[in-house]
Amino acid sequence: MRRWLPSTSARLALVVMGLFLIAFVMIGGGVYFAASTLLLDDARGLVRADANDLVTIHRSGGMAALRAELDERITGGNGDPNAVYGLVDGEGNALIGRLPDASRPGAHGRWVEFREQATEGTNNLRVIAVERALPDGGILLVGQELASQDRLLAMMQRSAILALLAAVVAGALVGWLTTRWVARRLRGLDATVGRVAEGELGLRATLDHSGDAFDQVARRFNMMLDRIEDLLGGVRHTTDYIAHDLRTPLSRLRNRLEGLHHDATNEHTRTGLGRALAETDQLLHAFGALLRLARIESQALDMHAPDVALRPLADDAVEMYAPIASERGIRLEASLQDAQLRGDRDQLFQLLVNLLDNALKYAPADSSIEVTLLTSGAEVLLEIGDHGPGIPEGDRERVFDRFQRLEAHRGSPGVGLGLSLVRAIVHHHGGRVSLLDNAPGLRVRVTLPSG
Repeated sequence: MRRWLPSTSARLALVVMGLFLIAFVMIGGGVYFAASTLLLDDARGLVRADANDLVTIHRSGGMAALRAELDERITGGNGDPNAVYGLVDGEGNALIGRLPDASRPGAHGRWVEFREQATEGTNNLRVIAVERALPDGGILLVGQELASQDRLLAMMQRSAILALLAAVVAGALVGWLTTRWVARRLRGLDATVGRVAEGELGLRATLDHSGDAFDQVARRFNMMLDRIEDLLGGVRHTTDYIAHDLRTPLSRLRNRLEGLHHDATNEHTRTGLGRALAETDQLLHAFGALLRLARIESQALDMHAPDVALRPLADDAVEMYAPIASERGIRLEASLQDAQLRGDRDQLFQLLVNLLDNALKYAPADSSIEVTLLTSGAEVLLEIGDHGPGIPEGDRERVFDRFQRLEAHRGSPGVGLGLSLVRAIVHHHGGRVSLLDNAPGLRVRVTLPSG
């Protein structure tokens, strides 16, 4: 099913960027609100002081003195160019300017905000003003144009937009760097898990000793690997011990059975001893395979191992099994190219022998077995396919385990160590092996690093 949500790394980047932008907007909004409030309070303080001075003039000289003062300020050139004035007498006649609201202000005055046409240009200017009731019934309006404050706030808005764009870029960069850091830590652990899954049980995750969550996970992962390696080592040691110590008495038993078989005169006895010899040989073969498997798994590939030409080994293996295949009417179809890799010649030949033996064991009569060897880039690809019953997809991994045999193959000869030995040799040489459907049959693909 298609996933509509982005990946975990992308969501982490979006969260980091979102939090970064939210913090920026909150800080920027707080600064803008504080600056606008401060500017408005300053303007109100200036208006309030100017209104108190004019009310004092009215009290001492009446309406005539107040009007003369306002005329001087408006036309004399000595007043504040941003100041706005309005005066209405007790009968409601506008003496100077106009009032935005015809209603009468209360005893403590009334704050109003309106816009008026600028003397130059077409922009309307915002004005903050206070209306004060005079003792003779008139109304005085004293205001202040907020042009400079508005320009400052507009400049802050433009700067905030540019800063927001920069914050988006910075937030995206921080989110990307965060996800890169997290992904790098996880990739290191994932690479270790992958290599351990391929058989490098001695590998451990790298610790940075920072004590963070990633370091704790890596530490516990290493503890788990130590425990698994100890358990597997114990099982292998027990298996190897049994195989090694039982080979000698089994060899002696076989020699005695062979002597009895040689001296027996009764045909029934000879037949029974022959079956006992065959079963003893199968046990000795299993113990020998166990010991070879233990040696391969316990040793790392020699750094100075020689280069091996794989094509001559494949030719020899095909030639060795050709008579057996011919007796059953099976055709060995080989398509071999020159291929070089660094490794152990005997182990690689054992790999080829086991795969051919397995294919011949289950291939039906009058069928074919395809052997392919080629070099693809920095890898050597070996494939052996038959047209037998194959292996169900759900069972393809477990057949590599020791003594693991499918129920359908229980009656065939073997002890279930052939593919285990194949996987050990492939991992020993740094490669990988997979079982594929040959439609019908089984196709074994071995990929090895070229020399």
